[in-house]
Amino acid sequence: MKTFESLFREGCLILETAGIEEARLDAWLLLEYVTGKNRAWYFAHSDEPVQEEDARQYKELCRKRSVHTPLQHLTQSACFMGYDFYVDENVLVPRQDTETLVEEALKLLKDQPAPSVLDMCTGSGCILLSILKEIPDAGGVGADLSEAALKVAEKNAERLQVQDRAFFTHSDLFSGEYFTQNSSKKQTEYDMLISNPPYIATEEIQKLMEEVRLHDPYMALDGKEDGLYFYRSITAQCSRYLKPGGWLLYEIGYDQGASVSDIMKKAGFVHVTVKKDLAGLDRVVLGQKKKREEQNV
Repeated sequence: MKTFESLFREGCLILETAGIEEARLDAWLLLEYVTGKNRAWYFAHSDEPVQEEDARQYKELCRKRSVHTPLQHLTQSACFMGYDFYVDENVLVPRQDTETLVEEALKLLKDQPAPSVLDMCTGSGCILLSILKEIPDAGGVGADLSEAALKVAEKNAERLQVQDRAFFTHSDLFSGEYFTQNSSKKQTEYDMLISNPPYIATEEIQKLMEEVRLHDPYMALDGKEDGLYFYRSITAQCSRYLKPGGWLLYEIGYDQGASVSDIMKKAGFVHVTVKKDLAGLDRVVLGQKKKREEQNV
């Protein structure tokens, strides 16, 4: 029977041999996931035996990680904005870069009473649900073409205990029944439309790292020929769903700031601004729908 130490060493070897970048960290996180033992316990009890079923499961997960299955898919967990989200192969793994988008949204909504948010291409729901957790009187809708992704988002709403303020709807952008039936009603006028849409140009997808290219949903990556398809489509339609003075926020690729800004300006948005992430790369473009008094100028 293997000890915790010998099993951990075996996991490290499997991942290091496969060229996994953070092999030791991933090997540890999988061991912690399988056994439920933290580092403090491990250092005090590393010579204790591991149950055979735990050892078998651990080695199987290490083998899956060695072929670049994302760690978060194996543990079905991802940390985003300090919250624990359920993830699986049906959604993009939430990334730290996207926290910049949420942080900018929170700045704009902080003084807004009971803000309403529409999250287009919601995926796991991490953007919308993080906003609802941070703003207790906020409510919102998440829309996605993938019904499997929506099930993940609904599970996360329950996990974060905001299911009473979050509604998820199946829709290809604004074409779904929810929007076509409610487009003239007040509840579809939002204070903010926020989106992390597919923005990788089709021909660039094959150049992505294996964890992304082979395991993230293709429809969540493919921004069509130039990567800008969804920015054009959403921007062209979103004004009817935004209140006067409402905000439109996008996550973007590092080289898309000027293009997305131009799309928004041509659609009549004002105060269009590009924001950088912690790495200093362009990450968010935001703009405001003209206020009612400005629309008459």
